[in-house]
Amino acid sequence: MRDDERGADPAPNDGHSTRGRFSRRHFLVRAGQLGAAMSVTSLVPGDLLADPRATAAGTVPARAGAAATAVAARDAAQQVRALATGLEWRMIGPYRGGRTDAVCGVVGRPNEFYFGHVNGGVWKTIDAGRTWEPVFDSQPVASIGALAVAPSAPDTVYVGSGESTLRDSNGYGNGVYKSTDAGKTWTHLGLDETQHIGKVAIHPRDPNVVFVAAIGHLYAKNPERGVFRSKDGGKTWQKVLGTDDVGAVDVVFDPNNPNVLFASLWNARRPPWYTYSPTNGPGGGL
Repeated sequence: MRDDERGADPAPNDGHSTRGRFSRRHFLVRAGQLGAAMSVTSLVPGDLLADPRATAAGTVPARAGAAATAVAARDAAQQVRALATGLEWRMIGPYRGGRTDAVCGVVGRPNEFYFGHVNGGVWKTIDAGRTWEPVFDSQPVASIGALAVAPSAPDTVYVGSGESTLRDSNGYGNGVYKSTDAGKTWTHLGLDETQHIGKVAIHPRDPNVVFVAAIGHLYAKNPERGVFRSKDGGKTWQKVLGTDDVGAVDVVFDPNNPNVLFASLWNARRPPWYTYSPTNGPGGGL
C-alpha cells in the first residue's frame, strides 16, 4: 500500500520533505552520509574534536586535514539531528496485528524484521514493513513471548513461545523453537513446561550459545522457571538461575563483554480471584 493510500503525506519525487515531514529516502540518504563521516571521526584525536579551530589556525598544522574532517562530521551530525526532529511514528502493519511483545531486526539486513504476536505466531518482513508474511502458522502454538536473530548468523532465529505480558487473557506456549533458514522451517527445542518466555538472548559471535528467560506457569510454581542456557544450539538446556518459585522475564548480554549477562527475575503468580494483574512474590530483581 502506498503512503498516500494510508493517509500519510506523499513525498515529492526528489525524496525531500513535504508539509514539514521527511520521506524515508531523504532520511536514509542523510543518515548514510553521517555514517561515513562518523567512521572517520572515530580516528580523529579528541583534542581536535574539542577545538578544531586551533588546528585550522595553524597551532597543529600536521593535523589540519583531520580537523577539517572532524568539523565536516560534526556538521553532518547536526544536520541529521535536525532532520530527526521531523520524523513521526506511523503504522506499518499488519493491520490486524494486535498485541505484540517481541520484535527483532537482522544484522546486515536493514529491511528485514520479525515480530511475535501474543496469540498470532511470528511474522516477517523483508521490505521494511511494506508487506508482512506469517512464518509460524504450521507450528502447534501461536502465542509468542520472545524472539531473537543470531547476530553472527542472520538466518538463525530462536523463538520463545508463550505470551510474557501476563494479563487477564493469556495464551501459553510449549517451549523454544529454532529456524536456521530465516523462518522457512522450524525445530522444537524443548523447555515445554516454561509456558511463558520473556526473552531470548544469543551470543554475539556464537549462534549455538543461547539464554532463555522463562517465567514459568502462570498459576503455580514449577521447575521450569528461571534462566536456561544452551551451548549446543538448543539440543540440551541447563538451568543456571532461578527457583521453582522465581522465574525470569529478561536476560541480556553486556555489549562490551559477552561473558557478562544481566537477568531480571520475577516471582509472578496469577490467583484466580484477581481480575487483571499478577501478584509479585519475594526473590525478584536484577
